[in-house]
Amino acid sequence: MRIHAYCTDPTHPVIPHLRKWVAAMQPLHDAALITRTEDAAGGDILFLVSASEIVRQDVRSRYRAVIVLHASALPKGRGWSPMVWQILEGAREITVAALTAEDRVDTGPIWAQRSFTVEAHELVDEIHAKLFAAELALMSDVVARFEEIEPMPQAADGATYYRKRTPADSRIDPERSIAEQFDLLRICDPERYPAFFELHGHRYRIRLDRLS
Repeated sequence: MRIHAYCTDPTHPVIPHLRKWVAAMQPLHDAALITRTEDAAGGDILFLVSASEIVRQDVRSRYRAVIVLHASALPKGRGWSPMVWQILEGAREITVAALTAEDRVDTGPIWAQRSFTVEAHELVDEIHAKLFAAELALMSDVVARFEEIEPMPQAADGATYYRKRTPADSRIDPERSIAEQFDLLRICDPERYPAFFELHGHRYRIRLDRLS
């Protein structure tokens, strides 16, 4: 099969994992990693992994299936950065779904799902590692069972939506305790959207590392 994995950000931490997955696929399939829709030349499957845009129908029509990887128990948690929002809500189990890409965000039928747990002490790199492992396992499962899977429509009701995160969502309140804000501290990406606080007329960046 001809398979493309698409991520919009070439600096995203999932990129090294996608490269390894593509290399593992290549003995049996024509697989490639792309970061521009201009390179979506068509084929059997286009996987959308951490894609920050809705891929247009004219691009999707080039493939037999276009499949989004999304970290929520759909139809709850449609939208952007669902894993981050769920952890901020106190979730300790995250469901990841592989679903058909459609014009309406995260509404397509589901091909496969799997879950992972988030421990209270884990930091963003450890949580990302679990997320990426779940996503790649779903992709491998879809490839292996592509001709057999009958995607299941999502439930007709109960949908919720998350908004896009902004840099302001990484703001820490210096008047509140670390324990109160630990989930926000640990889920902020130190490179792309670092935690910060403002005090005495200045802004300070926070990086969280576990020492023991």
